Amino acid sequence: MTPLEMLRVHPFLAGLPDEWLPRLTGYARPVAWHPGHRLFRAGQPAERFWLVRGGQVALDFPVPGRGDVGIETVGAGGVLGWSWLFPPYRWQFGAVATLRSTAVEFDAEGVRRLMESDDTLGRLLTARFMSVVVDRLQASRVRLLDLYGYPTSAAS
Repeated sequence: MTPLEMLRVHPFLAGLPDEWLPRLTGYARPVAWHPGHRLFRAGQPAERFWLVRGGQVALDFPVPGRGDVGIETVGAGGVLGWSWLFPPYRWQFGAVATLRSTAVEFDAEGVRRLMESDDTLGRLLTARFMSVVVDRLQASRVRLLDLYGYPTSAAS
């Protein structure tokens, strides 16, 4: 399967006009990771993002005294990475493959330039990524409540 075909079938890009996909393909390449491969850590420069095709990647963040705490997993059809879209372009979370995984990797700087050169494409992709941001922040909130929430006391 070519990178263009991979983009055509990925749910994140569903409904985008066909003329935009070849332009995105110029910044894309297929990748694969083995279980345990760390893609990035919170705080590192965010220079890529991925459309996951298969497998599973766990998102985590460092918690003092607890190490890297998992917050969510991303599988086939998911999107990995949004920090590349907003300055200072540093990862907010970390990510590690938990299963053998395949994805389409994008060069963030190239995609940002493409989005800046086409306002309509920029708005559509930003809106789609904002949905990912909201989902990740909600997952983080739930996980933090799991870790630090206080049990409710029974009324006497």
